[in-house]
Amino acid sequence: MSSDTRVVDLAIEGMTCASCVARVERKLKRLDGVDAVVNLPLESARVTAPADVTDDELLETVRATGYGARLVRPTVGPARTGRVDTARVDTARVDTAQLDTAQLDTVPGSTVPGSTDTVPHAQTGQPDSAPGSDAEVAPSERRDAAALLRSRMIIALALSVPVFLISMAPGLQFAHWGWVVAALSAPVVTWSAWPFHRAAAINARHGASTMDTLVSLGVAVAWLFSLAQLVLHPDLTAHPGHGHAPVYFETAAVITSFLLVGRYAEARAKARSGEALRRLLDLGARSASVLRRSDDGHIVEVAVPVAQLRIGDAFVVRPGEKIATDGVVVHGASAVDTSLITGESLPVEVTDGDEVTGATVNTSGRLLVRATAVGADTALAQMGRLVSDAQSGKAPIARLADRVSAVFVPIVLGITVLTAAIWLLTTGDAVAALTAAVSVLVIACPCALGLATPTALLTGTGRGAQLGILIKGPAVLEDTRRADTIVLDKTGTVTTGRLTVEHVDAFESFDGGDTDRLLRLAAAVEHASEHPIARAIAGTQPSPAAVEHFASAPGGGVRGLVLVPFAEQGGAGHMVVVGREEWLGVSGVDVDEPTRLRLAEAERDGATAVLVAVDGQVAGIITLRDAVKPGAADAIARLRRLGLSPVLLTGDNAHSAGHVAAQVGIDADRVHAGVTPAEKVAVVERLQADGATVAMAGDGVNDAAALAQADLGLAMGTGTDVAIDAADITLMGHHLGQVADAVELSRRTLGTIRSNLFWAFAYNVLAIPVAALGLLNPMIAGAAMAFSSVFVVLNSLRLRRFTPGG
Repeated sequence: MSSDTRVVDLAIEGMTCASCVARVERKLKRLDGVDAVVNLPLESARVTAPADVTDDELLETVRATGYGARLVRPTVGPARTGRVDTARVDTARVDTAQLDTAQLDTVPGSTVPGSTDTVPHAQTGQPDSAPGSDAEVAPSERRDAAALLRSRMIIALALSVPVFLISMAPGLQFAHWGWVVAALSAPVVTWSAWPFHRAAAINARHGASTMDTLVSLGVAVAWLFSLAQLVLHPDLTAHPGHGHAPVYFETAAVITSFLLVGRYAEARAKARSGEALRRLLDLGARSASVLRRSDDGHIVEVAVPVAQLRIGDAFVVRPGEKIATDGVVVHGASAVDTSLITGESLPVEVTDGDEVTGATVNTSGRLLVRATAVGADTALAQMGRLVSDAQSGKAPIARLADRVSAVFVPIVLGITVLTAAIWLLTTGDAVAALTAAVSVLVIACPCALGLATPTALLTGTGRGAQLGILIKGPAVLEDTRRADTIVLDKTGTVTTGRLTVEHVDAFESFDGGDTDRLLRLAAAVEHASEHPIARAIAGTQPSPAAVEHFASAPGGGVRGLVLVPFAEQGGAGHMVVVGREEWLGVSGVDVDEPTRLRLAEAERDGATAVLVAVDGQVAGIITLRDAVKPGAADAIARLRRLGLSPVLLTGDNAHSAGHVAAQVGIDADRVHAGVTPAEKVAVVERLQADGATVAMAGDGVNDAAALAQADLGLAMGTGTDVAIDAADITLMGHHLGQVADAVELSRRTLGTIRSNLFWAFAYNVLAIPVAALGLLNPMIAGAAMAFSSVFVVLNSLRLRRFTPGG
């Protein structure tokens, strides 16, 4: 988006069908430089406008079109939003009492440690709400509107039943029953049907017509024609039991009732299809126990609303509590349940320096967390925005419905007039002509067309959010259907991205090959290093021995004196050296040829191996490997079943890449190893040049360009922000199976849209000629039209039951 343009969200009131949507979009796009996407179920518009087009101009344009409009403003203000680089956050191990009090706000009058008084700070004038929530939605207004619609429906049904029974059952008729039926049906065709008449009148003033035009005309013509018959022939219903008189009060009343039942069902279904997004935004915590410095220098806990958190705030998370916002653990260790965000069932272990996400649940230990992102920049808020953006967009397949609906109503009105004229000319029967014309008007209402795409998109993207699959836009659905090749980054996508100890080879010369003791010694000296190899080895021993005279060399290794490591040794300690051959040489340890051969064998299939020397002698070799993620092989098998040919792409060496490919079932000739970020883009381009439609899954900065180049980019949620920004779909979990889940859900959603459109088109194509031939009673036509809309919505709601792999 250009720097001189902005995005404005509008709430649109009064839209009822695809024709309304097309009309609002068309009017907004007439403004110079303005682009707009209008969503019917969300009753919203996402407008991209240049800086010189004001918000008032946008609002007036919509209002001049005949619909209500208001701005939707984010509840998160600039004063309390933002994100910081977690690498800059101080992650030193500190106790609460040792926290740097210079970084804490002062809490006047709070002197009791552990206080939970609510003390406002960083006031922004913003309401207290969940991160990313939209206070402008006005749920009470929506409930009031739904309640009014329900009242209209109940009154219509209550009055239509006696109208229908009296009109259709001669045994229930009495003298001049027509006037009673006219009186009973009058509130139905006026007050109950008022939403249709009002919308039709507004559109007529602007020279437009929508589905409401068809409904209003059909109901009004049927009722007014019947009233005219009674006025012109007062004795028409004077004698009961003489069959059905040529009056259609019951038709007007029952049509209105059927339509209101359908409209009410649609309203409830729309609300249900948006539940996933609302539940997603409601996941966040409501308050946080923030550390503050009191007047007398004590550090106290103060309960503040999440809306008032700021970057850098330190807050406490106890077992069972939700983490208030995104941050980094300053002190403590625990297992965090991330299932609400990622869909993962297993808790994630975190400790000092680990990042945590707001709305996840601390399950065990006490954590001290420093906020790194608040407000609109939290992962939860970004998830909500991604889902909302996708639901506000328009899939390419929806454009067909929009084009049809733009000309559909005028064509139907023409067919209605033509039908009435032909019946009058050929039969001279005004009643039959009216019946056929009203049937055409009623049966042709394009409700189903307007709901076919957005309801499926709402439900599909909402279900995706629940599963940790965030679809950035509706066009992505088309890309998942066409994709036939899936390029997978190795590290962090197919593998865990973390080294783990695979094998310990202790030499016989070292205590008879005692692997446990060798690993304990190596872990002790590696514990002081932050290198990934060191962390992997140190992680095998939770309580390492003390080390003195520690030294390290970047890319070389570490050494140190491990003090009294084991009671049975009874000595002062052992000098332990871990690392490459060159580092052992610098440390005064000779490496002989047999040891070099054993080292080469350990590294033969791409593993990482380091030498361990104890007291000047090589004692063994530790082999490490980036382990394949659990379920990766099954996930790739699923991708194959979905018609996607897997390709492995990595900057790692060919031996390592080949070993991983063999484990997960990727053909050797589909492996590209040792490639740079630029070469990754080139590989994707070559595949595309060969005619492939390429999807790519990756997680790192080095994948971002390739993700953008691919026809469909899928970013693992454990990856970097730049990778996520470059991708079309974000997967909040870390397992490869979510890639298959995303493709499957997207295709299922697209299939639902297609089936909705098929039935909506087929219904109108088949039903209009039947009605024009006089073979369809207007009352039955109204019921069928209402059912078509409900059918489309219910078909879309089946996506709520989508189960990965099901």
